[in-house]
Amino acid sequence: MPVLLQAAEVVNETTNSIAWGTLIFGLLGGLALFLIGMERMTEALRLIVGDRARRTLERLTSNRFIGLLTGGGITAVVQSSSVTTVLVVGFISAGLMTFVQSIPVILGSNIGTTITAQIIAFNVTTWALALVAAGFAISSLAKRESRRTQGRGITGLGLVFFGMVVMGDAMSPLRTYEPFIDAMKTLDNPFVAILAGAAFTAFVQSSSATTGVVIVLAAQGLISLEAGIGLVLGANIGTSVTAILAAIGKPRDAQRAAVAHLLFNVIGVIIWLPLIGVLASWVSSVGGGTPREIANAHTLFNIVNALIFLPFVSQFASFVIRITPDKPQARVIAPKYIDFGLLQTPGIALAKARMEMLRMASRVQGMLVDVLPAILDGDIDTMADVEERDDEVDSLHGLLLEYLGRISQQKLSENSSAELVDLLEATNALEAIGDLVERNLVALGYQKIEESIDVSLRTRVLIEDYHRSVVEAFELALVAVTQKDEGAARTVTGMKGEIRQLERDLTTHQTERLVADEPNRVATYRLETDVITNLKRVYYFSRRIARAAVPEQEQAGM
Repeated sequence: MPVLLQAAEVVNETTNSIAWGTLIFGLLGGLALFLIGMERMTEALRLIVGDRARRTLERLTSNRFIGLLTGGGITAVVQSSSVTTVLVVGFISAGLMTFVQSIPVILGSNIGTTITAQIIAFNVTTWALALVAAGFAISSLAKRESRRTQGRGITGLGLVFFGMVVMGDAMSPLRTYEPFIDAMKTLDNPFVAILAGAAFTAFVQSSSATTGVVIVLAAQGLISLEAGIGLVLGANIGTSVTAILAAIGKPRDAQRAAVAHLLFNVIGVIIWLPLIGVLASWVSSVGGGTPREIANAHTLFNIVNALIFLPFVSQFASFVIRITPDKPQARVIAPKYIDFGLLQTPGIALAKARMEMLRMASRVQGMLVDVLPAILDGDIDTMADVEERDDEVDSLHGLLLEYLGRISQQKLSENSSAELVDLLEATNALEAIGDLVERNLVALGYQKIEESIDVSLRTRVLIEDYHRSVVEAFELALVAVTQKDEGAARTVTGMKGEIRQLERDLTTHQTERLVADEPNRVATYRLETDVITNLKRVYYFSRRIARAAVPEQEQAGM
């Protein structure tokens, strides 16, 4: 009996009790090894074939069969349907692929991911540590980076198998534990099994992990074939969560690709739900043991589903477009102060334009104040609201430009002409700040969620201080331009040193974190740097707004 099994199988024969702590830690530790191995193997394969995968997708034609084979082939190589789907979402966002072209690729990715189950179903766990050792030796001793990458991939595969060994040994005592056996019997209800598989996959973000656990359970005789099939069918639904997350903040067609991925799997499971017994009979006739039969059922399920959907790609695309319509057009906001009847009195018309500009500025101010907490806390609803508010800003900007343009056609005094130019510049600067918030900062917020970036507490405090100073400068600029307050305008300009010092403090801190051994540090550094860069541009435009309150002869020094 393996040492690990002896440690895990502490069973009291008289009470039929189990050392739950040892069992749970063995199960979770094995799952962690499995996921670490999958991550290493996927990352290595991505580095080895990633560029070729991208080039293949870029050359993809509208031929649905080529798309199906391409999606299946790439996913079989990189061992992750999520990677393929995320690539597809990226290509749609970049305009390299249409939504209709993406559907066969996604269908193929569902087939390609079943290769993982087929590999796991082989009884190769006895070679797990040999693969770990061989992969480590190659990655440590090889001179070429490509060889070292291959070694890391082999190590990852070994960790996948070793994780299964650990999970299998940890769960072995459950074979004689009646309460657990009774609980597993509930999975013979296909609906319960599918829900359990979907929930577990959505939690661990890996259908391969679910498949691995299911095959371990089957190898230990803890679940029936029908229950195992139900669990892997549920895993197909759970894995769609990754694609949904990747599509947040992307163009509408990219979001539709993620929705299509989810619908394919949900509809496919609904089709097969009453036929799980038939599917079990088919794979049982082939044989190979329960683990192999579950892997075969997984593959057969996805192949048949792809063949069912493939002839109806266009119709399915139309259906997805109907349930995910294009975003509504920009909200039009009516003017509150602008009055075209006042054009004959330019002085009053300019005062009305200044009031309307202040109304526009209040919306930009709200966007600027709200966007940073939304970014740092991952508040999707607030970020979406900020995006929508920019529609009103754009609408008011258009109204103001038209109104000021009509005023410029009147006979203006020298002072009125100067005021008109200052209002135009301030209005354009406000619109630029709104676009910075809506297009750049909101996109960074979605990126933080998509890439699971965690901003440290110290970095958060520094960014919040920087943001607070930028907001203060913006608000002072509004006071300067609306009340013609030269003192406020000069205060905005004088904050340049403070802003630079805060930026230097942040840069120093970020550099220290970049060289520290922290997870995802490069992506975190880029995100934080981009946030600061965009806030710095907000301050630049705030200075331009403030200049409108200063006499023209003094503006050159500001």
